[in-house]
Formats: sequence, C-alpha cells, structure tokens
Amino acid sequence: MMTTRTPDHPIAPIFLDRWSPRAFSPEPIPPRDLFTMLEAARWAPSAYNVQPWRFLYSIRGDAHWQQYLSLLDTFNVGWARHASALVFVLSDTVMPGNGRREPKRSRTNSFDAGAAWAQLALQATSLGYQAHAMGGIDFARSQTDLAVPDHYRIEIAVAIGKPADPSVLPEPLRARERPSQRLPVQEIAFAGAFPQQAFP
Repeated sequence: MMTTRTPDHPIAPIFLDRWSPRAFSPEPIPPRDLFTMLEAARWAPSAYNVQPWRFLYSIRGDAHWQQYLSLLDTFNVGWARHASALVFVLSDTVMPGNGRREPKRSRTNSFDAGAAWAQLALQATSLGYQAHAMGGIDFARSQTDLAVPDHYRIEIAVAIGKPADPSVLPEPLRARERPSQRLPVQEIAFAGAFPQQAFP
C-alpha cells in the first residue's frame, strides 16, 4: 500500500510506511522472518543496557495459537485471528543489581520495552509485513495462563502479518483501514518549559 502521509520534516520513508492495519492475510510466516523482527528488537537501547524486554510468541496454527487468541478481547479477536503471528511484549520491572548497586524497582522498563517494540515494528515493515500493537487483552489472565513471573509486566500484544484488502474486515472497520496522521511537531515539542497556557 502506498502511503498517503507527508512529513513536515525529511525522514526515512520506513517511518511513514509503518502503520497499524487490521486487515491481514492469513498466510504462514516463515520462522526466520519472525526471528529477524525479534533480532531487530533485541538491539534496542535500554537504561544501563539492562534489556528488560521479553517476548512470548505464537505462530499461526501452532500449539499456542488458540490460547493466544483467547487472551485478546472480542474486538481484537475479530481481526487479529487472521494474523500470521501473535507476540506478547513484556518488561522486567526490577532493575537488577550488579555488585555496585542492589536490585531496585525500574523506572524505565516500559520505556525500554517500547523502544524494542518500535524496532520490531519497523523491521516487520522492511520485510513486507505490518505489526499492530493491541492494548485490548486480558492482562490478569495472560499473566497467569502464560506463566509470567510477578516482576514482569505485560505491556502489549502484537499481531503481525502481511496486509490484506480491507474487504476482509467487518463493514465498520473498512473505512478506518488507512494509515493515520500525526500531530504537527510544534504541538508536541517545546523549547524550554511546558507551555501551561496552551494545555490543561
């Protein structure tokens, strides 16, 4: 799909080509492609190089597929069931000790895991896939059913697949199946202090 996005400042095309479709083609994904995406995520930056991200995955049709789908809310199941892979992104909430400092609660685990997710998504785009992150999941049941230790936080679930024609979606979703726009830079970046007069 050709992007209809136009940046206000010059950026690499991949940032515009990456988007979050819901229409996926239910075709198998070669494991090497998924592991290339996870490899890209592995090289994300993190505070103290702690690398707090962890990934749980299921490839379409494997022994975990139906369980993973069951952890999504009903709305997301409606379209994500056509994806080629589902990935749960986790982060370790504990900053480990290193001999000079004691383990402590992390302030950057979610931020760092977000960086890893972004790199996964961009790598997916470069391979001809798209990745759509979902907050609509049963977090409590996912923690239990996927045997996630208490000190790990489930951040998001991700559907990955090759984009398909919007006609595969239910009617209400078809009109929304296009890359979204973004706020202008001047509305999100400010020199100096936060502009209190402009934002409550």
